[in-house]
Amino acid sequence: MKLVSESFADGAQIPEEFAFCKIDPRSRVALSANRNPHLAWSDAPVGTRSFAIVCHDYDVPSSPEDVNQEDREIPSTLKRVDFFHWVLVDLPVGVTSIAAGEFSDKVTPKGKMGPAARHGARQGVNDYTGWFASDPDMSGDYFGYDGPCPPWNDSIVHHYVFTVYALDVARLPLMGRFGGADARKVIDHHKLGQASITGTYTLNPRLAGK
Repeated sequence: MKLVSESFADGAQIPEEFAFCKIDPRSRVALSANRNPHLAWSDAPVGTRSFAIVCHDYDVPSSPEDVNQEDREIPSTLKRVDFFHWVLVDLPVGVTSIAAGEFSDKVTPKGKMGPAARHGARQGVNDYTGWFASDPDMSGDYFGYDGPCPPWNDSIVHHYVFTVYALDVARLPLMGRFGGADARKVIDHHKLGQASITGTYTLNPRLAGK
């Protein structure tokens, strides 16, 4: 399979319009346009009956202790974990591209509705659901795509992997509310092929542009 994007090149920086937050000189960060990027894929294996898309950041700090704290940076040696930004399943086999902004074009406090999505697909909750759980102004179920917002004091640039899976079923056996880890376990039993591209992003002014 092949996967490309008109929104960013594989290995390059993701433009801020596709991020949840952007650098702000006065307040460190501000909300951004939060549009999903364009994706297009081809060469799906014979027998493909649907597609799924998963986006995750594998550079998220395993401990929140130093996150967004003044006068310190999160050390690069800290163990990192996955953070899911998008889980989209049951895309019909005839859909082989997604337009920029088609599934998300702004930040929605308390999260977008789901799981029903365009093209008869379904979207899982992303990990902002847990991140904002204790914030009364933002808490809720964050279905669909919500873009990068890494800690502004992280010492490393974060990597965001967009993966399209070709599946042997028209509808994945996922019931009710599901997240990225749930989806990947089921996808592993039904995937015929996959393709990925990776973009980078940082909110640390010291690292921006590197």
